[in-house]
Amino acid sequence: MLKDITVGQYYPIDSFVHRLDPRFKIIAVFVYIIAAFFVKTYIGLGVLFAFLCVCVAASKLPVRMLLRGLKAIYILLAFTFVFNALLSGGETVYFSFWIFRLTKEGLVRAVFMALRLVLLITGASVLTLTTAPITLTDGIEALLRPLAKIKFPAHEVAMMMTIALRFIPTLMEEADRITKAQSARGASFDEGGLLHRAKAVIPLLVPLFVSAFRRAEELAMAMEARCYHGGEGRTRLHVLKFTWRDGVGTAAFVALIALIALDASVFVVLFPMLSGSF
Repeated sequence: MLKDITVGQYYPIDSFVHRLDPRFKIIAVFVYIIAAFFVKTYIGLGVLFAFLCVCVAASKLPVRMLLRGLKAIYILLAFTFVFNALLSGGETVYFSFWIFRLTKEGLVRAVFMALRLVLLITGASVLTLTTAPITLTDGIEALLRPLAKIKFPAHEVAMMMTIALRFIPTLMEEADRITKAQSARGASFDEGGLLHRAKAVIPLLVPLFVSAFRRAEELAMAMEARCYHGGEGRTRLHVLKFTWRDGVGTAAFVALIALIALDASVFVVLFPMLSGSF
């Protein structure tokens, strides 16, 4: 399951989305996330899903890879679904016990929230899968550069964020390796109650933290050995600039925001059952 995490990984391939300016992609993902939170109907959710499908097709990313990345959050998805299904309330009651009520409206809301979470995770995965870590750093730094006038460390923050994303897959592989090593020595992570499993994780966390600090120290020493001193006065091999592709992407996002703002009112008349708000 740890190897299935796609956030932070980069899939090197030549595609329309890969060639987009990283600044545009970062802004686009933020707009997409905000739009996902503002969506209140299944029609709006369908608009976001259709837009995401177009982005995935334009990026040439394997659909199987994106679906595999959802395995890492199945516990969160299950918790979100159960929480909303039992605590949302409603008029058509199927089951009731203490403070928990399973209703038709609760089930509809639970499905809606789970689908929203899937769209959010997949959208974030598309950003990291189509943007190289160095390019992502340049994009974040360029967006934060105006804050340098108030002494904000734009380059340092961009570097920290990119390194954190870059080392997510590395730490996951390290955790998987430690888990297999501990299992070979007789450790069990899947047996017993919740308290037993929590205690069993301690032998995994300690070496994982030690490995993370060791990697951080080695990275710092490597940067110091190469006389790395930050972004001031540094030149770049690839200068960021907007192209016609970014213009096409901007037009697509303007259309998306317009549909979300209208909340797909054109379709509400045709499909009134899907127009309920959440």
